[in-house]
Amino acid sequence: MSQELLTIKQQLEKRKSELMLRLTELKTDVTQAHSSDWSEQAQERENDEVMDALGNEARLELSRINRALEKIDVGNYTTCSRCGEEIALNRLQAVPYTDLCIRCAED
Repeated sequence: MSQELLTIKQQLEKRKSELMLRLTELKTDVTQAHSSDWSEQAQERENDEVMDALGNEARLELSRINRALEKIDVGNYTTCSRCGEEIALNRLQAVPYTDLCIRCAED
């Protein structure tokens, strides 16, 4: 594995750890007891919806990261999943969990 790919893998693993910690924190926040005051409950429910949306975004990014790490492990990380061409290293450095070359991503 090249030094560039090793660096990207380390970045992906670091981001994965950050996202897993964020998901744990979000879960803790959402499962806290709610107030008995109706107006406060309404605000808390709105906050819960925001937390759920943040959690969904984190889970989606985590899924993409896991897929990228799997591709690194099997050796096809730099191959576009649509056209089979090589994904430019600078694209992978910018968007490390992409599975499309720039041409396919633009389509």
